[in-house]
Amino acid sequence: MSSLRRSMHRSPATPRPQIPLLLSAVFLAYLAQMTLNPIIAPLAREVGLAEWQVGVTISTAAVMVVATSQLWGRRSQSWGRRAVLVAALALAAVTMTGFAVTAAAGMRGALTGTALFALFVLLRGIGFGTAIAAIPPTAQAYIADVTPGEAARVKGMAGVGAVQGVAMMAGAVVGGALAGFGLLTPLIVVPALLVIGLGIVAFGLRREPRHERIADPPRVRVTDPRVWPFLLTGFGMMTALGCIQVIAGFIVQDRFGLDAARTGLATGGVLLAAGAGMVVAQAVIVPRSGWAPTRLLRVGTAGAVAGFLILIPNVGAVALAAAMLLIGLGLGVAMPGYSAGPSLLMRRDEQGALAGLIGATNGLTFVVAPTVSTALYGIWHPLPVILGTVIMAGVFGFVCVHPRFRQLVGTPTRG
Repeated sequence: MSSLRRSMHRSPATPRPQIPLLLSAVFLAYLAQMTLNPIIAPLAREVGLAEWQVGVTISTAAVMVVATSQLWGRRSQSWGRRAVLVAALALAAVTMTGFAVTAAAGMRGALTGTALFALFVLLRGIGFGTAIAAIPPTAQAYIADVTPGEAARVKGMAGVGAVQGVAMMAGAVVGGALAGFGLLTPLIVVPALLVIGLGIVAFGLRREPRHERIADPPRVRVTDPRVWPFLLTGFGMMTALGCIQVIAGFIVQDRFGLDAARTGLATGGVLLAAGAGMVVAQAVIVPRSGWAPTRLLRVGTAGAVAGFLILIPNVGAVALAAAMLLIGLGLGVAMPGYSAGPSLLMRRDEQGALAGLIGATNGLTFVVAPTVSTALYGIWHPLPVILGTVIMAGVFGFVCVHPRFRQLVGTPTRG
């Protein structure tokens, strides 16, 4: 009966879903974030901040993602997708404009010390972290709402991951190129990108009719039996990835004895290989495979385990790049299964809270993994890679044996 009501609701007169427009806004938001990444380290030194202060700033943003993702996801159902995205992109644009002004003052020496650090944490950490936390849950909840079938939902969720991967690669290129014109140039471009995204959403995305909104969306608990196996799987995959992302530059420099300039270039190439693998997986392999979420998880995690195993020994630059490419491919295949799988088991009014939980889980790994991996690397260089391998192998075993993944995941529950 629920399926009948849903199909009647989406009659031929119903406007087509605006997934491409939504993905363009996601792309611009993440392009803005990734454009800033290549200049954070030199910017910090230019304004006189220590490395640990940059780490605190980034970790604060991750904490805000964890703290606010489910709130944003639920609000996307009560306020509407457009209202949430407009609020989030406006907040992001304002905070990053303030961040650019603060950085400029720091570079002139007009703002220093504790005051400068506090503004970095407030603007880039708390403000921007809170804003960016709204983007993935809102996009995923929208896609879950307009894609009643398994194949369309997996394809839509893969689209979110694909545009994030493209943004990661493009941001590295754009940020590095703009930095050639001075460190302030990327800082000016970042809020401009966010304003463009804001305009696309404000003037292009349709507002949902009031009767389609849910006044008080329910919370979804982490312990919900429909959800926690997927959340644990996602946390494991993202933690394993985090174990190597943060130390990639150290691995490159220490294995090949490069100076700082060549290390930066080589590290960019290594991370580009991982990003390219994710994009190919989510833009090409997943949409064409037609695989169900469980199969995506099993095939993807198996491929990632192989990549981690190749990465452990120091067997040359080609093997290092191939390992990162394989890890990117594997995780790119698995991630849509992680996000689409539980959404097929939830009611419509639970989709926003679920998307928020997934966003919070992803954010939590960036609070934990950087500290653990860098500490282990200081003890023994291969140790964080070995830990990532063990975690990923555990995830593969878990998705092969847990009953939740052995069940057919393809039909939404009654809504």
